[in-house]
Amino acid sequence: MAQETPSTPLGGWRLPAGSVSLPEVHGSIAIPEGAGFWRKLFAFAGPGYLVAVGYMDPGNWATDLAGGARYGYTLLSVIMLSNLMAILLQALAARLGIASGRDLAQACRDSYSRPAVLALWVLCEIAIAACDLAEVIGAAIALNLLFGLPLVWGVTLTALDVLIVLFLQNRGFRYVEALVVALILAIAGSFAVELWLSRPDFPAVAVGFVPRFEILRNPQMLYIAIGILGATVMPHNLYLHSSIVQTRMYTDSEESRREAVRFASIDSAVALMFALFINAAILVMASATFHGTGHQDVADIGDAYQLLSPLLGTTMASALFAIALLCSGQNATLTGTLAGQIVMEGFINLRIRPWLRRLITRGVAIVPAIIVVSLYGEHGTGALLILSQVVLSLQLPFAVFPLVMFTSDRKKMGALVSPAWMQVLAWAVAVIIALLNAWLLYQTFT
Repeated sequence: MAQETPSTPLGGWRLPAGSVSLPEVHGSIAIPEGAGFWRKLFAFAGPGYLVAVGYMDPGNWATDLAGGARYGYTLLSVIMLSNLMAILLQALAARLGIASGRDLAQACRDSYSRPAVLALWVLCEIAIAACDLAEVIGAAIALNLLFGLPLVWGVTLTALDVLIVLFLQNRGFRYVEALVVALILAIAGSFAVELWLSRPDFPAVAVGFVPRFEILRNPQMLYIAIGILGATVMPHNLYLHSSIVQTRMYTDSEESRREAVRFASIDSAVALMFALFINAAILVMASATFHGTGHQDVADIGDAYQLLSPLLGTTMASALFAIALLCSGQNATLTGTLAGQIVMEGFINLRIRPWLRRLITRGVAIVPAIIVVSLYGEHGTGALLILSQVVLSLQLPFAVFPLVMFTSDRKKMGALVSPAWMQVLAWAVAVIIALLNAWLLYQTFT
């Protein structure tokens, strides 16, 4: 039985839920009745990995490489705290989608005035374009490193990835999830080998996970740290997750939805631990290889690729780095298509063909990428990647505060309202993100 609009929390919404989110795959994956814990966990597993993709995209690579090369293991604490924030926020996003039958964009359209909804939509589209920019540049750099393809050609070719998404989605949503998991495993395997080759100082790595006030006092370090935050906790992922959890065929009963919330939270937490490993591995590798060796200014992905082989003594290091980058860029484009569709349909109730929506979004990212590549070559891409992640971080409060407000409202969530301890943590995370962004703007302009 496919899920229906839940009856309990409707009193808190102005309108009954209209068209379902991602209607072509909504409620399309069956949950085995009477199955044990592991079979049900497998049935619910998948959306968390699509979300995790956004936490290990090429934008993360630029900020992690810059952080490790310049400041050693110090910013590992930022990666860890950002990942813990992400686990909490993604659990809230899943809870909202399952309890209310709405994704975050639809919930905003229901709850706010038309001007506010349009403003939030524009901000979210900017965030998606910034994320897409990082994916475009990352994939183009990987194609250049592996096959010598000019960056401008690589940037242009990335527009064709829409065909992959459409083909897989037409075959079934499980095919999309399977490809994403396979690419994540390829990235994780590549960096496991990179860590072994770089031989990091593991006691120093452990110390790096301890937060330091030095990060707040150093403007340059804070800039990279907030770039890491923007690259880790991504606003469009909150909209994405609140939608794709509804691909599971749970029922309208409170017991079934509560079970769905529990399994969806486990799914995203496990998936995001993969993202934590990969992001930490990039920074640790950069620190062990570049920091203190006269290469602390390495921030461009291309420079890192060129230096890895001579510094680590094997061509395998650079090859694995480029392969993982290509997998990362391609993976992120798969979820970008879905996020763009969810945001446009949810905020302004406008449905256009997915391939057209994707080409529009990709075009917005391609234009600045081609300009930068043409004017500055590959050395301009590193700064552009980091800037794109800072832009993402600045958009975060506009997604986080509505999410926390909705999931803390018993009228909207009914019996599945987030518990008190989760509300306290969520509001603390929302305020921390807002304060960090305010501090970044102050440091930037003064």
